[in-house]
Amino acid sequence: MSKRRSKLEIVLIVLSGIADGLDKPTHIMYAANMSWKSTQKILSQLVEQGLLEVEYNQDKGRSNRRYGITEKGINIIDYFEKAREIMPVEKLYS
Repeated sequence: MSKRRSKLEIVLIVLSGIADGLDKPTHIMYAANMSWKSTQKILSQLVEQGLLEVEYNQDKGRSNRRYGITEKGINIIDYFEKAREIMPVEKLYS
């Protein structure tokens, strides 16, 4: 049986993906292995919290959204990576 991911784990996966260069919502969705509705909800929450910024581009009559990570978002990733180094989570579930 697979273990469900916590919201924190999902947020860190999304932030890390965007920090690694993913910027389109569908690419983020596939990388995080989430549904479209869940992806939209998480992205909206992260924008509201100031962890992501969104840019709207008008291209051939279509509105395209692209996401970028803010300094605050990078700090969150760094914080949890340092915590993971101190106390590896994988060993706790063995």
